[in-house]
Amino acid sequence: MSIKTSSAMTIAHVLTEALPYIRKFQGRTIVVKYGGNAMTEETLKNSFARDIVLLKLVGLNPVIVHGGGPQIGNLLKRVGKQSEFIGGMRVTDKETMDVVEMVLGGQVNKEIVALLNSHGAKAVGLTGKDGALISAKKMKFSHQTEEMKAPEIIDIGHVGEVSHINISIVDMLIHGDFIPVIAPIGLGDNGESYNINADLVAGKIAEKLKAEKLILLTNTEGLLDKNEKLLTGLTTDRVDELIADGTIFGGMLPKIRCALEAVQNDVCSAHIIDGRVEHAVMLELFTDEGIGTLIFGDCSEENK
Repeated sequence: MSIKTSSAMTIAHVLTEALPYIRKFQGRTIVVKYGGNAMTEETLKNSFARDIVLLKLVGLNPVIVHGGGPQIGNLLKRVGKQSEFIGGMRVTDKETMDVVEMVLGGQVNKEIVALLNSHGAKAVGLTGKDGALISAKKMKFSHQTEEMKAPEIIDIGHVGEVSHINISIVDMLIHGDFIPVIAPIGLGDNGESYNINADLVAGKIAEKLKAEKLILLTNTEGLLDKNEKLLTGLTTDRVDELIADGTIFGGMLPKIRCALEAVQNDVCSAHIIDGRVEHAVMLELFTDEGIGTLIFGDCSEENK
């Protein structure tokens, strides 16, 4: 068998393996949180864009929510402002919030839209302030040590949490055959802007859309057990056990909790995948083995 024939047979095998998944998910909504290396390395950016465009072409409805922490940090540094973090969250005063809006709602959002459109999509960028998509409230951050009798409330500025999602504008774009690209900036009751964690926004939007899947791109392989082996095919009860025994901790904990809350609220499954792998989204959705951690919701039991 020639190398050319062998290569063609490999491609044919991949396509036939993908076919049942394409059939199963056709017409369904997939919410993808886009961030990390996949958003900064050129090869990964282009493979991500091709994946999303292909999803749309074969009948799925992708919705993108993106981060942009490194880009925000870079611009703050250029204007001579020091980045400060408390409990993993960026302290966001009024001046920093202006930079956040400029970077997330302007630079990063428009770059992603342009990238998708250059690969043949019809993408539309928006922030949570557009169409009152994301109503937000100020996040209350507390800190307590063993020596303290009561927790200390720390003001971290314009950092918010989601209070309400008005999903109508996203629905309108999906039904108009567009790909929504959403920057995680929320609108407060008095018109103030809030910087919100992109994982959290993606999870809440997936819940409101009753999405088939929530996919969180990370810079790790997925959820690992105590022997550094990848865990997948997890039920919500199993995830609770892994949190209780300390397997899930640190920076992975809020991401897992976001995924867990989504699958407990009408999202069929959540996936935490390695965005450093080319075509990570396609590999997770359309191959038998997948490449990341899969958490089942109630409506996905039939799809095991």
